[in-house]
Amino acid sequence: MKTGLVLEGGAMRGMYTAGVLDVMMENHVEVDGVIGVSAGAVFGCNYKSKQIGRVIRYNTKYCSDERYVSLKSLIKTGDLYGAEFCYNELPTRLDPFDVKTYQENPVDFYVTCTDVHTGRPVYHLCNRGDAEDIQWMRASASMPLVSRIVSVGGYDLLDGGISDSIPIRWFLKQGYKKNIVVLTQPAGYRKKPTRMIPMFKVFMRKYPEIAKAMKRRHRNYNGSLKAVKKLEERGEVFLLQPSEPITIGRTEKDPEKLKRVYQLGRQDAQRHLQEMKNFLASNI
Repeated sequence: MKTGLVLEGGAMRGMYTAGVLDVMMENHVEVDGVIGVSAGAVFGCNYKSKQIGRVIRYNTKYCSDERYVSLKSLIKTGDLYGAEFCYNELPTRLDPFDVKTYQENPVDFYVTCTDVHTGRPVYHLCNRGDAEDIQWMRASASMPLVSRIVSVGGYDLLDGGISDSIPIRWFLKQGYKKNIVVLTQPAGYRKKPTRMIPMFKVFMRKYPEIAKAMKRRHRNYNGSLKAVKKLEERGEVFLLQPSEPITIGRTEKDPEKLKRVYQLGRQDAQRHLQEMKNFLASNI
């Protein structure tokens, strides 16, 4: 039976996920496949490259760097998170992404993106860790209104969280029947309808399906959350989510706040580590 790991996004709430993943790597908790969405994609890829500590290291070092994330970057390039810096200079020179280990690791790594023409999710296997795969990861994390559309693999794409924030049902269809699901919102959270639909209709008028996808996003999200809960009750999902609310901003620039969220992820993972291991070792 294939085991999987499903990683929700949430911008800098993804520091929680980074903490969870580092504890998993330190304790050799391994799965057959991973699917990441948005921050879950760009941070989660380090699980396959086995780079413990890389996510918290480069985020605390560069979170205040205007090349990494800034209004200046948005105005100058069309990307709040600077594409050249985040997806080229950082992984190739400043804090190198271990492509060799990534390719040698048999774990399959998928990302979820959203097709701007249809508003539907696109799922892609990224097993090379090369420049094209990095673009797929970038697409998965490209938030609407503050990111350029990413064209890769014959698609025009934006943030996967628009269409499938918790892709548990798709992953089950791929044969991953026993899954660890890491969320970045605490128990009891339910997504509310966005108030930004008028803005999407104006600024994304060439892509009306994106506005429609955003309008139904809360229903899709809450439906996926309900599915996760039912699977958890049946013993088919091991759910990890913050033991307390995460209040940092989507573009948090305070390294100490990022570290606190990261440590919360570590603490929650360590607290449930044996349960997680037992879950993966059990027969459903």
